[in-house]
Amino acid sequence: MPSNCPFCARLAEASQPGLVASFPDGFPVSPGHTLIVPRRHIETYRDTTPAEKAALWEAADAVMEELDATRRPDGYNLGVNVGRAAGQTVMHLHLHVIPRYAGDMADPRGGIRHVIADKAKYWE
Repeated sequence: MPSNCPFCARLAEASQPGLVASFPDGFPVSPGHTLIVPRRHIETYRDTTPAEKAALWEAADAVMEELDATRRPDGYNLGVNVGRAAGQTVMHLHLHVIPRYAGDMADPRGGIRHVIADKAKYWE
């Protein structure tokens, strides 16, 4: 576990059992933006074991159920940045669960395609 990894530090404080833990994103895109992080320090999604993959997606379901009950979002974006070229800045795998709310942007069509702005509106 690298001493400079911000997620390893957070995980040391997390009381959740299992292969992953979740906590609020430090720089949320929307209210309720949550990160799901494997307890084992691994860099990318491709480094996960089958059990860790399953735990990430089970945790995503649980986080969305909780957010549905507490924040009532209208939708979600789920995402993983794999590698620096894809925008990964913390080199410890993390799954973003980003609640979306009607009206939070003028035209949400294209969703995650907005990572490359000129490619988002494929229908034009």
